[in-house]
Amino acid sequence: MSFHIVIPARYASSRLPGKPLRDIAGKPMIAHVIGHAMQSDAERIIVATDDQRIAEVAGEFDVDVCLTSAEHNSGTERIAEVIDTYRLPDETIIVNMQGDEPLMNPSCLNQVGYALVNDSSVQMATLSTPVEGVEELFDWNVIKLVTDKADNAIYFSRAPIPWDRDVFCDTPPHISDFEPFHRHIGLYSYSAGFVKQYIAWGSSHLERIESLEQLRVLYHGEKIRVITAEEIPGPGVNTEEELRRVEAILMAE
Repeated sequence: MSFHIVIPARYASSRLPGKPLRDIAGKPMIAHVIGHAMQSDAERIIVATDDQRIAEVAGEFDVDVCLTSAEHNSGTERIAEVIDTYRLPDETIIVNMQGDEPLMNPSCLNQVGYALVNDSSVQMATLSTPVEGVEELFDWNVIKLVTDKADNAIYFSRAPIPWDRDVFCDTPPHISDFEPFHRHIGLYSYSAGFVKQYIAWGSSHLERIESLEQLRVLYHGEKIRVITAEEIPGPGVNTEEELRRVEAILMAE
């Protein structure tokens, strides 16, 4: 048993319009994303997009392409339409690979996918890695998280969590202070049946406040297993500055 990868790719990004088609080192960003997905162990890859231009680029690869509604509020909602269109069985394991992660390691995709393949008690899984410094910790684009002793997520936030009262309020913060802090890697795995339950819940006020779709799951009392990534992926792309940073990394390879 393996897993599917679904890549939600929305054209109308508020911070970087047309993001999946932006050129990075001579190729559209979505081409880099698909290329890394194809290096994983996934048995099927589906690009889910609301734009014909993105669909045409994805169609140049040996992957499925599903044109979806432009009205979805999250990648998981877009994946739900894919599940319905392809009539995927409830037990199908899906990895949600975001379309703005052109430097995602195939090993990360395998880690989060096999988390559900190898443990049927896990409903949803994601990855994390240690925060690398002060700037990253206080960057609202970098999602932080805390877990319980069983490595299940307690909360995700754009704010630095947990808030170290003594370090943050009484002394200038130093990089050595950040060993307990972890950032979220934006990969998820879940079963097709769990995605249907997610949609049935409707949005929660927590996810709307933080603009983090995974908070819907925690709000309804379900668990998200958090696994430490074996390899740290390169940065994702949310802004023009991050796009240029990723391009510099690719050009240097």
